[in-house]
Amino acid sequence: MSHEDATHGPAPLGDVDPEPMHRAVDALTAALHQYVDTAVGVRAEFGASEADDDPRILALENRVGTLNAAVFDQLHDALGMHPDLTTSVWEPGPDSEHDDADEDLPEGTVPAEAFYLGFVVADPPAGASMTLDGVIEQLDEAGQEAASRLVAGGYHVLEWAASRGLAPAFGDDPDDEEDDL
Repeated sequence: MSHEDATHGPAPLGDVDPEPMHRAVDALTAALHQYVDTAVGVRAEFGASEADDDPRILALENRVGTLNAAVFDQLHDALGMHPDLTTSVWEPGPDSEHDDADEDLPEGTVPAEAFYLGFVVADPPAGASMTLDGVIEQLDEAGQEAASRLVAGGYHVLEWAASRGLAPAFGDDPDDEEDDL
């Protein structure tokens, strides 16, 4: 990804062919439809946690991730933009209660936001001494280091967690094993 071409310059691009970008979106859309169909079938066979680890699901999640990257690359290469199209953002529902987590913040502090750093990690090669279970241990160590660096940089880290499968749900359960700073 070069940032030295005309697509990253200050001048408008003018005539751009959107077709390659549409093809990338169509491929991603097809993969998402395939994921839904497969997920429905897998859940008909297995429980939720087993379905999350089903090889068919993991393969499709990898494919969707690859196609997300292809959409990014098409937009980046053609337009010079850096689209953030894979971030998940949940807005509070109309019946949700106000979260009082920001009451503990020092005066003048802006409300907190959750940030995520995700990894898709494949099984190690056959015969390797490590397993996927070791990944969470490494991420937990890295999380502690990152949280410490943020605090040292002046940020107020309310919570942090390392999780497998899904992003952690902060503040939902007082018995969660998340580490607080």
